[in-house]
Amino acid sequence: MQKEYPTRIDPSEFEAELYKEWTDKKYFHADEHSEKPPYSIVIPPPNVTGSLHMGHALNNTLQDIMIRFHKLNGYETMWMPGTDHAGIATQNVVERLLASEGTDRHALGREKFIERVWEWKAQSGGTIINQLKRLGCACDWDRERFTMDEGLSKAVRKVFVTLYKEGLIYRSDYIVNWCPRCHTALSDLEVEHEEIEGAFYHIYYPVKGTDIKLEVATTRPETMLGDTAVAVNPNDDRYKHLIGKTVILPLVNREIPIIGDEYVDMEFGTGCLKVTPAHDPNDFLLGMKHKLENISVMDENAVINENGGEFKGMDRFDARKAVVVKLAEQGLFVAKKAHQHKVGHCYRCKTVIEPRISLQWFLKIKGMSDEAVKAVQSGQIVIKPETWNKTFYNWMNDIRDWCISRQIWWGHRIPAWYCKCGEIMVEEETPEKCSRCGSTHLEQETDVLDTWFSSGLWPFSTQGWPENTDTLKKFYPTSTLITGFDILFFWVARMMMFGLKFMDKEPFKEVYLHALIRDKDGQKMSKSKGNVIDPLTMIDKYGADAFRFTLAAFAAQGRDIKLDEARIDGYRNFVNKIWNASRFILTGYEGQKLTADTKLSLEDKWILQNLKETEEKVSKAVVNYDFNEAALAVYHFFWHKFCDWYIELIKPRIYDENKKDDAYAVAAYIIEKSLVLMHPFMPFVTEYIYKLVTEKESIMLAEWEKFDFAYEEEMKEMEEIIELIGLIRNIRGEYNVSMSKQLKAYVKTDKELTRTAFTKYKDMVMNLARLETLEMTETAVEKASQNIASSFEVYVSLEGLVDFAAEVSKLEKELAKLEKDANIYGGKLKNENYLKNARPEVIEKDKEKFAEIDDKMTKVKETIERLREQC
Repeated sequence: MQKEYPTRIDPSEFEAELYKEWTDKKYFHADEHSEKPPYSIVIPPPNVTGSLHMGHALNNTLQDIMIRFHKLNGYETMWMPGTDHAGIATQNVVERLLASEGTDRHALGREKFIERVWEWKAQSGGTIINQLKRLGCACDWDRERFTMDEGLSKAVRKVFVTLYKEGLIYRSDYIVNWCPRCHTALSDLEVEHEEIEGAFYHIYYPVKGTDIKLEVATTRPETMLGDTAVAVNPNDDRYKHLIGKTVILPLVNREIPIIGDEYVDMEFGTGCLKVTPAHDPNDFLLGMKHKLENISVMDENAVINENGGEFKGMDRFDARKAVVVKLAEQGLFVAKKAHQHKVGHCYRCKTVIEPRISLQWFLKIKGMSDEAVKAVQSGQIVIKPETWNKTFYNWMNDIRDWCISRQIWWGHRIPAWYCKCGEIMVEEETPEKCSRCGSTHLEQETDVLDTWFSSGLWPFSTQGWPENTDTLKKFYPTSTLITGFDILFFWVARMMMFGLKFMDKEPFKEVYLHALIRDKDGQKMSKSKGNVIDPLTMIDKYGADAFRFTLAAFAAQGRDIKLDEARIDGYRNFVNKIWNASRFILTGYEGQKLTADTKLSLEDKWILQNLKETEEKVSKAVVNYDFNEAALAVYHFFWHKFCDWYIELIKPRIYDENKKDDAYAVAAYIIEKSLVLMHPFMPFVTEYIYKLVTEKESIMLAEWEKFDFAYEEEMKEMEEIIELIGLIRNIRGEYNVSMSKQLKAYVKTDKELTRTAFTKYKDMVMNLARLETLEMTETAVEKASQNIASSFEVYVSLEGLVDFAAEVSKLEKELAKLEKDANIYGGKLKNENYLKNARPEVIEKDKEKFAEIDDKMTKVKETIERLREQC
């Protein structure tokens, strides 16, 4: 009696249930005492404020593939999950919440504000974790960490104090990137540079005691209020005689020196450089070199302060306009010239940053960066794709001291205490009294650490360091790190430096940097463009498996992914295909097993050999991070080999009581093993079907097999037969010959293997190709359509089946339409104005369309010629 199964499956009906079962049964939990070889990954901790976006979806899908693959291959796998406290981002979220309530953090005070942030984290901070579960992530949730939890805080203090006592952390006045909105310093990496249409403002600086006016060009005229010198190149004949003299600073009427320095580019601008040490990082270095005064003209809100004279109280951009007007009134404004340049913005709030001198904490990082470079150069850490190595080396070799302090409240508060006597104490625990004078009146530093400081310790702090835990012994160094290339320096490099420094070992053996996901036209996704694809919407609509498989199928190394929703819909069809094929076998399957006694037919040996070769391709591709090749290998095997051919080939046997057991045994075996190969990419549907086919507890407990089949000769024979059937079907389709009409086919070959295969399996070919006869021939066959393969030619007699004249007429009409389309696209691609003004991706599409039309025209012409020969 046949079993009943639904014709379609709905992922929403089983995904959540299966995930709950996996977590309830602790399938994701790693055993640090296991004797299995370790394989570990730490998750790039998403911001606690975040929700799942396409970058997260890709990143975590690829990590999940690696974890599930290695678990099936016998490794003790640990995927360490968690979230980052995201200092500035989280503080901004809670401050907006307070503003909606009519209050702010200053009204609450620091302690109450921090309590409020923790309350927000408890209520809303777990959003992205639940979304990762929807994606199917096999994280060890029992080990979930947060960068502000007690264990990680202990690790942060230990690292800070150690580095301070080694003289690597210091406190100094220095020019930093300042966000007037977030009221904090930003590291160079936290500044996003955006190309804007700005201007060069040309201004006269009168040289004291002369009629000479030096022409200076600047993009920020408001900062001239804080100028403390004008610099020229000592080799510049135009100005070198003025070095040592002074100019009268316009509007401020302060006397400032003219200095000589080879830093000044004689060819750029006017060759005269205004020097504002308090408001430009390059000028700051010049000021240190020439012992210039630092005059800050803006407060922390980027509003002109008392040093700005009559402009005091103005916003910097309003002051810019006012300064230009005043200069023009005094005859000192020369011109405003358009100038496109890059301007730094805060990576969080997008406010234009303002360089500002302030007292900050810094980490001398050069020595640590040198060790990280050595680790990559020696192969101790491997970065893939290797094309990123050069960028990595350039940045690490040119690294500056890292400003690690932030002027916000939410974060790891710097463990430094100040006494009125001037003593600074840096300790892991709060000191009871001053180490110098014994006073108990101590104040802790109000600044917190840059978020990347704590996340840089993530690979070992999450595993219990500074304690030497069993988890660390088992799983550190971790095996691989998968992340986006955009945080190679923010995060990856810092983990390398901290890991090598504090663990004497690399934090991971390999780093795989994946590319970006763009829309179908190659445009970056953004809300303003309206082209954002929401992962959760895709999961709701198509299921997690189809969505994940799409991401994997397009994840080629070094190439951005152009994502089209139609692709996800297409791979949902693949999920349905897997179910339909499995359902077809399950309806008649009675538990038959593949054993040494199973009688194997040619098609059985062919599909088993294909299974072996597919496993080898998938394993090699996954290990090499060629996710697209791995996904497409299982896709091609299951859809095109198993579904399109094998199931069709065995239908006569499964309807034969004497042969069905062997056919079902092989088919069920192929499904079971295919599900294991597909499981890392599509965990839910493979688990759902695996339970039905095997009646085993879970695919999570299955083993990834290395098959030892040796059916190469049989595979060659079967491939020849498949090619023959395909060519005959092509002729049938080309001439619109119904499948109800049987054809006469003739094969010409000088290959003995081909002749033997076609003779031996003649009945199979005739049945699948719907033939009346199949004969071998030594010569070409008249009045027959011909198709040529590498080892044979096939002729199909069409006499009496086709009205050749009518077919020619129909194809000539189709050819005329194609020629018209070819002229349209060909004309566009020859039009210079079009090629100059059209977007590159549009031109590329037109080229593809033209090539497609040209290919069709060639085929239609060839068919017309063949048909005319038959007339």
